[in-house]
Amino acid sequence: MMKRLFGDRDALANYAWFFVFYLMGVILFGAWVRITGSGAGCGDHWPTCHGEVIPIAPNTKTMIEFTHRVTSGLCGVFGLVLIVWSFIKRRAGKAFYGALITMAFIIIEALVGAGIVLKELVADDDSVARAIVVAIHLVNTLVLMGAASLTAWWAGGGSAHLEGAVRAKKLTTALLGLGVVMLLATSMSGAVTALGDTLFPVDPTLGEGLLARVKGDLSATRHFLVRLRVLHPVIAIFTAAYVLFLGNRMLSKKERPQARSWALILSISVVCQVLIGVVNIALAAPGWVQLFHLLVAQFVWISLVLLSASSLSTSSSASA
Repeated sequence: MMKRLFGDRDALANYAWFFVFYLMGVILFGAWVRITGSGAGCGDHWPTCHGEVIPIAPNTKTMIEFTHRVTSGLCGVFGLVLIVWSFIKRRAGKAFYGALITMAFIIIEALVGAGIVLKELVADDDSVARAIVVAIHLVNTLVLMGAASLTAWWAGGGSAHLEGAVRAKKLTTALLGLGVVMLLATSMSGAVTALGDTLFPVDPTLGEGLLARVKGDLSATRHFLVRLRVLHPVIAIFTAAYVLFLGNRMLSKKERPQARSWALILSISVVCQVLIGVVNIALAAPGWVQLFHLLVAQFVWISLVLLSASSLSTSSSASA
């Protein structure tokens, strides 16, 4: 099962998958920065922290933000190692080009993060600009994670010959593409909702219940981030239903074993994500549930990306 999912696990493939899970940890830590309101922990300085390379006598929020910057910076170091190693090992093959693309999105991620800090779209800022940037930031994060996952998959021997399969499987390509777009849209709405939950927390012990809370959130007098909170669950329900349909379709078809395995993981992950989402709403979005929700979202995304790649790829001989 493991070999079917991750391919031939040589040292390069193991390192590439380590890099994927390290990225996942950095993403979760970034969410923790938002949840704790530590985004302004280094002031409006970047890449320094309060104008210092290493902050002297930092407070808790400064330590959280500075640690996030260090761990994010290590992504670039690990990404460079992946580029060099994949070039030497695969002689400029698929994994090498995947590593290059991954590095490009790491750079974009750093630039977006720098812009957020320099423009002070952190801490208690509740502007439209911050909501837009947060959504864009998450899209880049997902594309980065997708590129890193594909690189690891290719490093393990995954095929990159997509052209012939895409022509032969037009319907499958369209269905998978729609799933990717819907998941991106759901993630963007989720990022904005998470921002609203952080800036405008709800006390679940107050009020007349969930319906009364939703009705109150939709009031024209409430902040736009509060009014938008209701959109994410609605979008997520439709996306979950579609992705489950997609996973079931791939399981019922005569797909490659690897594609069927990723379809199964995708379906299980989506069901778990829906359940966690329900808990998140019921408990008024506590930080630890938000982190768990984001973690499972990463597994849903990776599963869909690798399901698409394995379903639409062919071997070299078949492609020839």
